[in-house]
Amino acid sequence: MNHSSADPDCESTEPLRYLSKEDAVAMETELLRDYRFGQQQLMEVLGHACAVAITKAFPLGTLNKRQPTVLVVCGPDKNGCIGLACARHLRVFEYMPTVFYPKRSAHSLHQDFTVQCERMDIPFLSYLPTEVQLINDAYNLIVDAVLGPETELGAVEEPFTSILLTLRGVKIPIASLDIPSGWDPDETSTDGLSPAVLISLMAPKRCALSFSGTHFLAGRFLPYDIQKKYDLNPPKFSGTDCIAELH
Repeated sequence: MNHSSADPDCESTEPLRYLSKEDAVAMETELLRDYRFGQQQLMEVLGHACAVAITKAFPLGTLNKRQPTVLVVCGPDKNGCIGLACARHLRVFEYMPTVFYPKRSAHSLHQDFTVQCERMDIPFLSYLPTEVQLINDAYNLIVDAVLGPETELGAVEEPFTSILLTLRGVKIPIASLDIPSGWDPDETSTDGLSPAVLISLMAPKRCALSFSGTHFLAGRFLPYDIQKKYDLNPPKFSGTDCIAELH
């Protein structure tokens, strides 16, 4: 089929579907295997869309501090790689991101995205201050790219348990990528972070049903047949926007 995801005739009046972890993994596997999307392509598109969502939620002119500083905290898995791409695009959009990436992946994609950030003069922190007031004073907001749906919560170890404990104490707003770190993707959660903004990737996960903050859907590229197979019922995107605000 050659339907466009932007074709209004393809839009559904059915409610937006919130995916289980199992279905989210199956959909991404199908994109990579059958539709020949590349891992780097997906990370780049999603990182760009996340940066765009952050510019909508926190426009430059509304930031409280004199400098448009943003702390991007990256984990070792897929969400961390998207966070690196997001940081680079935020730099292009004239924000001043700093990256904290404590456990660097040996995967070539992560290494490539790290070098790209470094070559754009994005600073990397060697440690995260445990005194949360230092973080509150230095940054306007935090991008949470620590733990994604792919992370098994029971296997989370240091330094990430301490990082989440520190981030739970900050007063500045947090924007989480795909799911708030520490949440089970399939269930309502009171554990983990409590972000002001959630940016769901490709399709929201079930845990987002209980999220009451500002919620964006990022990534306007899914083929129509994938949308139909998984009953995604995506919202109407405005004009050429790559994100949609859900609430």
